Amino acid sequence: MSSPPTAPPAPPEAPPQPPRRPGGGRAVLALLRNAWRGLTSMRTALVLLFLLALASLPGALLPQRSLNQQLVDQYFADYPRLAPLLDKVGAFEIFATPWFAAIYLLLIISLVGCLTPRSLEYLRAMRQKPVATPRNLARMPHHAEGVVDGTPDEVLGRVRTVLKGWRRTERDESGARSVSAERGFLRETGNLVFHVSLVGLLVGIAVGKLFGYEGQVIVLANGGQFCNTSILGYDSFRAGLRVDGTELDPFCIKVDSFTAEYLPNGQPEQYTAQLGYQTGDDVRSGSGAWRSYRLQVNDPLRLAGERLYLLGHGYAPRFTVTWPDGQQRTGEIQWQPVQLQTLLSQGATKFERPGIADDATRQKSSIAITGLFAPTSSGGQVVTSTFPDLLAPEAAVDVMRGDLGLDDGRGQSIFSVDQAKVDSGELVRVARENMVPGQEITLDDGTRVRFDGVTQWVALQVSHDPGQVTVLVFAILVLLGLGLSLSVKRRRFWVRVVPADDGPDGRARSRVELGGLARTDRAGYGEEFDRLRADLLEPTAAAAAAPATTRNGGD
Repeated sequence: MSSPPTAPPAPPEAPPQPPRRPGGGRAVLALLRNAWRGLTSMRTALVLLFLLALASLPGALLPQRSLNQQLVDQYFADYPRLAPLLDKVGAFEIFATPWFAAIYLLLIISLVGCLTPRSLEYLRAMRQKPVATPRNLARMPHHAEGVVDGTPDEVLGRVRTVLKGWRRTERDESGARSVSAERGFLRETGNLVFHVSLVGLLVGIAVGKLFGYEGQVIVLANGGQFCNTSILGYDSFRAGLRVDGTELDPFCIKVDSFTAEYLPNGQPEQYTAQLGYQTGDDVRSGSGAWRSYRLQVNDPLRLAGERLYLLGHGYAPRFTVTWPDGQQRTGEIQWQPVQLQTLLSQGATKFERPGIADDATRQKSSIAITGLFAPTSSGGQVVTSTFPDLLAPEAAVDVMRGDLGLDDGRGQSIFSVDQAKVDSGELVRVARENMVPGQEITLDDGTRVRFDGVTQWVALQVSHDPGQVTVLVFAILVLLGLGLSLSVKRRRFWVRVVPADDGPDGRARSRVELGGLARTDRAGYGEEFDRLRADLLEPTAAAAAAPATTRNGGD
């Protein structure tokens, strides 16, 4: 007797394989794809917009070097411990810091990444017809039905008239006719315009920062001139990141006169400067003709690509120094206001003795007239100003003689002398006097110093911003898009018409069923739906026999 056959042994189970990990290239691509999706999400765009607003706060709360260096210096003096820490993170030049630029750039990329697919989806939605009529309109938040006189064709003609201005389409159903209508599509248009315009606004601001510049210059109001041919002609110049100052649009201005009007309390009421100007074409042609312009505050002179603003004014005392050998020098240079309410000013007018070949002798005999100037002096030994207008001018001056340090190769302020020269004794005070125009004092060596009078100066600003028009256009579009997205409501309306039994008088009738849905906020749609229902469901005898039913939900 043979033994039963035995089953062959089962093959050994293969050991479990570890999950395959993507290669290095695939891992990098997956990381980049996920990073891009995260960056271009609407949540990220909102976070970056919040960070941009938060990063801009120090620019509004703290003084900025680009606007007022004096306030920054005063902040350092008031907060000697805190100010250096803030300066390390760029708190006094927020809008020029790399981290602010990084937020700005990431926000633009995020918005572009969000808007590109959304714009494509919007274009596809514009070409699509309204959605088909739902099978059960009774489930809609707004519903009504009733029997009206007329054939389905007549009822549909009335529907077309009532729904004029709606996006609509008609469909034939089994035994019925339907109309699908939609309104308020401009809401999506406004929303898209708002976001696209926001990107355009940011780009316009960036263009202005890259290719724009601002420069301030002080010009004497006695025919003083300034030409926009080089940054060397400016007292201060702030260039954009792509501006080197070699391709400025040339133009020239001449300040013929200046008039300031004040209220009785000394508050400025109006500044007016009478200018002559030459455009770039005039400068290149060398015609020499000056065009007249009346420049006022907030009313700039607009040239080809620049705007010339009137910022303020001050005074430049004029002094004449006569040395013992008869040589004379007359100097007038702007003095700096130290009290803006009364225009009490300080400054230094410096003279080098002419006709001296020996440098050592010339340095020892140089003259500097420093002190305070009051346009309306209070009188007395201590000179101060009581009013900003030029009513009773007086200057309290110190006459310094010696080495002014003009040949040292080091820059120094035009409003003061080198204090190191005073401390070392190389520059000494030889006279102190309160002077009115026409008064003269004589120094110990016979040198005479005369206070001749006062000339006014004006502070002008030249601004070039190639993104200005772009910013204006997109700012208007932002407001228009926001207004559309907030005021327009999207809603849908459906009509289904089926034939009904003829009335007792033999007239044809149709049963009409209405449905409405607000895709956004439903406030106000109930009233509109009631008007549409009243226009389409006119009361008839049949409707009285079969009364219409209405359900308005959510209003």
